[in-house]
Amino acid sequence: MTGQLLHPQAAAGSAREEGETSEALPGLLAADGTLRSSPGLSLDVTPRLACGLYRDMVLGRRLDQEAYHLQRQGELGLWLSCRGQEAAQVGSIRGLNDGDYVFPSYREQAAALCRGIDPAGLLAQWRGCSHSGWDPTAHNFHIYSLVLATQLLHATGYALGVARDRKRDPLIDDIVLVYFGDGAASQGDANEAFNWAAASNAPVIFFCQNNQWAISTPSSAQSSTRLHQRAEGFGLRSALVDGNDVLGVHAATRAAAASVRAGGRPAFIEAVTYRMAGHSTSDNPDIYREADEVARWQARDPIVRLRALLDARGWAEPGFYQALESEADALAAQTREACLALPPPRLEDTFRNTFAAEPASLREEREGYTTYQESFDDHAR
Repeated sequence: MTGQLLHPQAAAGSAREEGETSEALPGLLAADGTLRSSPGLSLDVTPRLACGLYRDMVLGRRLDQEAYHLQRQGELGLWLSCRGQEAAQVGSIRGLNDGDYVFPSYREQAAALCRGIDPAGLLAQWRGCSHSGWDPTAHNFHIYSLVLATQLLHATGYALGVARDRKRDPLIDDIVLVYFGDGAASQGDANEAFNWAAASNAPVIFFCQNNQWAISTPSSAQSSTRLHQRAEGFGLRSALVDGNDVLGVHAATRAAAASVRAGGRPAFIEAVTYRMAGHSTSDNPDIYREADEVARWQARDPIVRLRALLDARGWAEPGFYQALESEADALAAQTREACLALPPPRLEDTFRNTFAAEPASLREEREGYTTYQESFDDHAR
């Protein structure tokens, strides 16, 4: 991948007009599961790599589906599904080093699983038990950000800190990647982050999962040009890739990471994918999306696409799919058990978490509330 676009702008524009056919987008895996070449993309596709990426996507989807059902059963207050976007997440997160720090938005479940975050951690926030269910430093994976585009500024600032660390210690070569959607790209914070990162040459990759819809607003109504083309104007090294092609995404991310790690310009990757479910479980996409559009994207399912390659090449070992199905079933059971076992939030913690250092007046209120609560226990005894 060079400093130029991965695909001619004219072709990118025509792809938009034709409904984003996979063949019109840069990638390595066609919609029918056959390998193809694409300018600027290079990857040594091995059976081990393909099977590993397939496993990650299957597990990510299974957890996502189980969480969706839990929300519908009243066990979660809200859920934002990543169904259909597994290739964009898995392909990118597996293109990084473990030491690279990641800033997610709020639907990066598949990427989070790859970083070792367990179901309990992913569900705690949506069950109302905590602001985040995992330690960001333990996984180099930041907490979810619900305010659109705020994580882009956080990532840029963090990347500037990484740059200073790299100057002090030449052995450090960490970089930062931040996930966001096409809707967030319309926010002022996003454009400020792009400009700031480019002007300061921050070691960061902006990874846009363009899933076509910002809640009910189509991406075509948000921008008259491709998002990666806009990024070039800020001075970012931009790329376009088929976001439902896990191999193409993986190749694009590895190339961008290598360039940024070597001191090159900050990068921007636009992965064109599709949000198969609603924006969240409180959203009904049938109101604003046509059924034939959804059907077209269902035919480009990233998991089905990669399985076609595995089957055609005979790359899956005997028993691979059966073992994976059992693993997915176990993950689903773990997800349900973890959700129901999460302890309810304690009101006392609200007092403690309001300020970094609890003031005396707030401590008195908390202690008074605790005494009041305990009085009911005394009465029960």
